[in-house]
Amino acid sequence: MPLQIVRNDITTMKVDAIVNAANESLLGGGGVDGAIHRAAGPQLLAECRTLGGCKTGQAKITKGYRLPARFVIHTVGPIWRGGSHGERELLISAYRSSLELAVAHRCETVAFPLISSGVYGYPKDQALKVAVDTIGDFLRTHDMTVYLVIFDRAAYTIGGKLFSEIAAYIDDRYLDAHTDSRETQRRRMAMAAEPMEEESAFSPCTMAPSGLDEALSKLDESFSQMLLRKIDERRMTDAQCYKKANIDRKLFSKIRSDIHYKPSKPTAMAFAIALELPLEEAREMLEKAGFAFSHASKFDIIVEYFIAHRNYNIFEINEALFAFDQSLLGG
Repeated sequence: MPLQIVRNDITTMKVDAIVNAANESLLGGGGVDGAIHRAAGPQLLAECRTLGGCKTGQAKITKGYRLPARFVIHTVGPIWRGGSHGERELLISAYRSSLELAVAHRCETVAFPLISSGVYGYPKDQALKVAVDTIGDFLRTHDMTVYLVIFDRAAYTIGGKLFSEIAAYIDDRYLDAHTDSRETQRRRMAMAAEPMEEESAFSPCTMAPSGLDEALSKLDESFSQMLLRKIDERRMTDAQCYKKANIDRKLFSKIRSDIHYKPSKPTAMAFAIALELPLEEAREMLEKAGFAFSHASKFDIIVEYFIAHRNYNIFEINEALFAFDQSLLGG
């Protein structure tokens, strides 16, 4: 998928470029900066000495030397001074400058740390939102895979209010599902997988002939056919849809060309989000892929929470899924 949030050591990432959260001197420091210089070796510092430093919000590029990455993009994030000194704009500029350098050097895969969220003191939840929003916006017009690399859980925080609301939403549904007997759970899952009569695609007794013909034509639709129909109905382009779904173009091409393609559950849900389907239509799309929403799954409940609140920003949904240790939406 184009934007992935992962737990990893950025110095071990096998990508075209990793991004270094540097200081203005570009001569090394602590945290991510120091780790990258140690892993790359002294040649990295020698090249950095020739660059003449870097202004806050800008970026410069060097070779990767001993790193698995071909390049290191050095960017300087802002020091947090309360939020009223242009910090957000400078942080956005640091991400965009880095991404533009990556494009200029034909990088197809880039790994970022969470810039300015360490010793520079930028609040982690706000730093995360800037990162996800800026990268997500950039990827709407560029084909690239970007990794947002989180070294450990302490370095990752979503907004406290959002976390609490989602946790409460999960508790209201997940606990009920897990306090039922196993037999009750099996019955509930079976019912979720089967469309109820009143939600059926058509009702022969009440539907006009033309409506019946249309409903019958949809009855045997595959997932691929339903997806393409929905894209047309919403007057979207293919690219608009797969980018909103955080899906790679190559995967979308496979789905489009294979009428019987069976996507994974995160992929099917991602398209339901991209199409901004209400919950019942999202359920229908999931059924076409052979799945069902389940209150025995935190993953399903979190996605349901965002649909219920009409928030179809897939990157924000993935932030929440990552915070709750769930799979992410996308290919």
